[in-house]
Amino acid sequence: MRIMCVGDSMTIGTPGDFTWRYRMWQHLQATCDGTGHLVGPRRALHDTHQDAPASYAYGDPGFPEEARGHLAGWGEGWLHMAPLIGDAVRRHEADTLLVSLGLIDLGFYTNAEQTAENVHRFVAEARAAAPGIRAVLMPVIRNVRAATDPAFGAQRERFNELLAKAVAELSTPGSPLLLASEPAGWEIGTATYDGTHPSALGEHLLAGAFAEAMWQAWGVGGRYAYPSG
Repeated sequence: MRIMCVGDSMTIGTPGDFTWRYRMWQHLQATCDGTGHLVGPRRALHDTHQDAPASYAYGDPGFPEEARGHLAGWGEGWLHMAPLIGDAVRRHEADTLLVSLGLIDLGFYTNAEQTAENVHRFVAEARAAAPGIRAVLMPVIRNVRAATDPAFGAQRERFNELLAKAVAELSTPGSPLLLASEPAGWEIGTATYDGTHPSALGEHLLAGAFAEAMWQAWGVGGRYAYPSG
């Protein structure tokens, strides 16, 4: 199983972060007997001082180089990833995508309907590269802007409705799509460190939501081991 994590700033992370990708790697190590691998064309964290993906200072320096692969970028959304996903899937032979996108699109580029169109394009490009690919798609999680800006909050809710519809319409037996549940227990004050980006707890909640979807629908891995306390 070759998993590619696709996302925005919540997925790429910054220096000192473990990232939810790391938490997923730990989960795969514990539950998949070495058969689950993270792949992708990028390995870096986003250095906010340089405003570039130029750091490799993960929270755990022991996070193996070969497990750091991803397709995530600061300020990137469905709009940006749709043209890239086909080549990334082809080159890295990904068979499973874990996707958390949409916040950037809705915040800066496209409305809910336009963003949903880019979801369709993304799926089509991924399938053109690997017809049997499967994917878990995360709804746009509520952040501080959604909580304080009613118009943005409404767009988030509308897009999440359209995302659920797209998953239902586009999923096939040969290339299944899953809609992940928004992470249970996600509270902005504890799951993020700045109102948007995941804290250590938030990293576990994101990884756990993806892991639970794969386990319940496809029998991949097992229950996610959330930290106690």
